[in-house]
Amino acid sequence: GVPRLFDFFFWVFTDIFIGIAATASLRAGEIPWTTSGMSPALDVPAALVTLGGVVAYEVGVFARWASARKRPVGELPEAGISAGKAMVLYVVGIAAVGYYVSKMGLSAIFSDRTTSAIMQSYAWGDSSTLAIVYAMAIYPLLVAVGAFAQLWRSLSSGQTGRVVYPLLFGAGFVGLMLVANPLTSARYTAGTVAFALVMFLGAAATENRARLTMLGTILAFLFVFPILNVFRHDDSQLQARQSFFGEYIGNPDYDAFFQIANAYSYVVDGFVVPGRQFLGSLLFWVPRTMWPTKPEDTGIMLADYRGYSFTNLSAPVWSELLVNGGVIAVIVGFVIIGFVLRVLDDRMVPAYAQAGWWGVVGSILSVYSLILWRGSLLQATGALVVMMVGLIWVRKKPPPNTELTTLGR
Repeated sequence: GVPRLFDFFFWVFTDIFIGIAATASLRAGEIPWTTSGMSPALDVPAALVTLGGVVAYEVGVFARWASARKRPVGELPEAGISAGKAMVLYVVGIAAVGYYVSKMGLSAIFSDRTTSAIMQSYAWGDSSTLAIVYAMAIYPLLVAVGAFAQLWRSLSSGQTGRVVYPLLFGAGFVGLMLVANPLTSARYTAGTVAFALVMFLGAAATENRARLTMLGTILAFLFVFPILNVFRHDDSQLQARQSFFGEYIGNPDYDAFFQIANAYSYVVDGFVVPGRQFLGSLLFWVPRTMWPTKPEDTGIMLADYRGYSFTNLSAPVWSELLVNGGVIAVIVGFVIIGFVLRVLDDRMVPAYAQAGWWGVVGSILSVYSLILWRGSLLQATGALVVMMVGLIWVRKKPPPNTELTTLGR
């Protein structure tokens, strides 16, 4: 019932996308076709690297817990939300949705993912431009809708906003469903938007709600996420489910473990250039015309390294850390990640029951972390930056004395 959502989504990804999926595929001897030709000799090293990251993560969590016992975390700064700035962001988001819909057309938006991807390629051509346009059509509006929801929760009955904000929320919901609907958008994106919208409505405001929300999310990833693949192709049909594990055996959507194995092989072969992939993610905004040797995202890089024809592969955080610094980077990186996420969770838990800016931040960033866990970072960084700019924009700073007193702890 305690909504430590950053920790929650780490374990959702680890247990389902690595634990269940990899175990089922390995025991059945049927790995995803997108990561074909895997040597069985990589199974144990990849499992040990994965386990090492998990243990290191928990060490980081424990370190934060131990330090918090000695020096308790104070209340979050009472950062509010600027209604005026939220309205500006809302207008920007609606305009971006209008531009996206006008270029795509409603028929492509409500078709299937393959048709939609073809239309996106035709409309924008360059993948970097498309990524920016797509992110702009989702995250500014999502942040603004969250801001209005929080503002509505802070109002007393009879105030004007009690009527206006729900109307804005509803219109924003329609706009978001035009771009991030489960028919044509990636399931991770559609799920991020859906979860954030539910959170805006107070899904974790009480212990019982938080418990039901987390339980529902687990069930959705176990039973709904695989079925949504029906919308990927125009000739896709729901097949009879022979077994629960049949959804995971050899399924390319669950390639995380095998990409960790590929990354480990990449390290063993001596191809690691320390920090190069991270630099490419940090400088995602630099055009390739200015930086011809700019790194590809890690999923593509590993696909090219293995000679795969299909390159749209994941690169979970384990893989990212491996190709940037080997096993040592995995251990150190996960200790830091565990510590940081525990700090965020300690500070976010009370925010979900309150009406304020931190509630918007936690509602979006926690679920978006699932996309970061899957990777590649280069793919996910652009949308993350757009989201963070929107969040910072709508924030209304608290009085200086309040912020200094609480933030310094």
